[in-house]
Amino acid sequence: MLASLDDAKILAGGQSLGPMLNFRYVMPENLIDINRLTDLQGIHFESDGSVRIAAMTRQYQIEQDDQLHERLPIFREALRWVGHYATRNRGTIGGSLSHLDPAAELPGLCALLDAKLRIKTEAGERLLSIHDWTVGFMQPGIEEQELLTDIIIHPWVEPHGFAFLEMSRQHGAFAIAGVACLLAVDDKNLISKAAISLIGVANGAVRLRDAENQLLGQSFSHDLAEGVSQIIDELDAPADAHHSGVFRKRTAKTLCVRALHQAYTHAIQRRSH
Repeated sequence: MLASLDDAKILAGGQSLGPMLNFRYVMPENLIDINRLTDLQGIHFESDGSVRIAAMTRQYQIEQDDQLHERLPIFREALRWVGHYATRNRGTIGGSLSHLDPAAELPGLCALLDAKLRIKTEAGERLLSIHDWTVGFMQPGIEEQELLTDIIIHPWVEPHGFAFLEMSRQHGAFAIAGVACLLAVDDKNLISKAAISLIGVANGAVRLRDAENQLLGQSFSHDLAEGVSQIIDELDAPADAHHSGVFRKRTAKTLCVRALHQAYTHAIQRRSH
């Protein structure tokens, strides 16, 4: 249908597309409802250790899956910030990635974990890095006749700590800024691996790779975290009717320091056990 219909939009959970239709932000000629495509639903644990989440998997399923929580505990932590239970009951991971709101939590998690996205057409399929997915403001790197079908993640195998922190005007509202963080430590409690991603402070999720490199081989300290967070000042954060770009960056910096401390403390606890 995507290949044969002009001006078509995919309807998955409808939690993003529905409001956009109501406000006439988008006015497609055709809607293609994929809710009954069972092949696009479910969480799969592959033999190579990766986790494959089908694009139509509901957010509440990801939040509640205990086996996924064992391998990727940060998902449950982050999904508690996504909307409300009613919206997570309908919203899908593929819908969130395809809508690509800069403040959305799931793209931030995928960026944190270097996810790969499987995209299909009638002619075949391709695998795209999450870091090549965002091409502009709410513009994913997908063509009109393509469909996002799977999100593939390789969980960290080493013991590690995690944190997801966010600030919004009220519960369930879009994030002013948010920070996701993973840290692993060695037997001397020095940081051996790090990943940090931000939401709400750019056109899409941002990985702070320079900050990650500065953390390696270091023991956590407040001064270290403060210094690392200064990298956020280099971002071109957007402003809106409620918050300036400067405020978003200040918020992100504060959250980053807190998230690093929380993830480091958690990493030491997990390693000791």
